[in-house]
Amino acid sequence: MIAAGIRTMTIRQGRPRTRVAVFACVAVVALGIDQVTKLWAQTALSDGRTVPVIPPFLSLTLVHNPGASLGLGSSMTWVISLLAVAASIALIVLALRTSSMRWTLALALAFAGAFGNLIDRVAYADGFLNGKVIDFLNYGWSVGNVADIWLMLAGIGIVILIMMGTPFEGAADVVDADVAETVQMTMPETTDNVTSMTSNNDGRDTAQGGSSL
Repeated sequence: MIAAGIRTMTIRQGRPRTRVAVFACVAVVALGIDQVTKLWAQTALSDGRTVPVIPPFLSLTLVHNPGASLGLGSSMTWVISLLAVAASIALIVLALRTSSMRWTLALALAFAGAFGNLIDRVAYADGFLNGKVIDFLNYGWSVGNVADIWLMLAGIGIVILIMMGTPFEGAADVVDADVAETVQMTMPETTDNVTSMTSNNDGRDTAQGGSSL
């Protein structure tokens, strides 16, 4: 019974590792898609041409954006870069703290979006975090990239999770309580079994002693 309790504890404590693995996989895949599409845009759209995709709603145009997502804050490049660094670190910390797989997925997309644009600001900088982000998805009223899409999806997901009341933390505490209860339940049974076995052995010893007399 103790072994069963230990196995239960091991299985349930392995779940945080699963969430970390999911966060890492989603973030890496999303980052990869963002960076590959940006490299493609710099090669295929470097001549300044515009490629219609869904006229007049979407076309492809290469733009180097010094501001934030969707062209906001173009005069505050280094400030936005510092905020992106802080946001990326905060998202990793939150991902390590959450007990919800749904929150893990939303945080992974948010991290991919923030870090994807931060890579551009560092890779194409000629000063202190003043690099320009590679945008190429022209919506007519603004130009963005895949990282912006990840940020938008993450934002929508977080709003939905909040509206649904999905807990950010708490599940881990329940698991720990369940594990403790499992161990506590198994220990008395084991003790009773040991006591029963001891009593049976004493009885057999007494019987054997009486027979020898």
